[in-house]
Amino acid sequence: MCHKVSSALKCWASPSDNQNISIITIFSKIIAGEIPCYKIAEDDDCFAFLDINPLVKGHTLVIPKREVDYFFDLSDEEIAAIQVFAKRVALAIQKAFPCRKVGQAVLGLEVPHAHIHLVPMQSEGDMLFCNPKLKLTNEEFVEIASQIKRFL
Repeated sequence: MCHKVSSALKCWASPSDNQNISIITIFSKIIAGEIPCYKIAEDDDCFAFLDINPLVKGHTLVIPKREVDYFFDLSDEEIAAIQVFAKRVALAIQKAFPCRKVGQAVLGLEVPHAHIHLVPMQSEGDMLFCNPKLKLTNEEFVEIASQIKRFL
């Protein structure tokens, strides 16, 4: 269940220990427009935006709008919906940034909000999260987002 709290979404999540806790993450603040992002796509249930610490150009995060910490605490229907949404975004990324494949990773320890990383890959090494992150300018992020959105 979600409530508006000072322009941010306040949601109740059920973590693995089955205790209800209230959390407001940076991702919920991005969805609410309180924190800027380089938005790629949005529908009623999902939101995609560029990772601000990308492994490669085109690295995008896909999140459910419902705030849930652990990806597998999402319902089967929510997982299906986010995967279909992520597929649409991944196909646009692949057209914008020609690559062998767009890799997908679900990590989620750094932000307690379920999310999928979509990373254009030339090799499996492109998916190593210990790799140095790119430092891009605002103009570069805007151009990358524009390139991906052209193919949605």
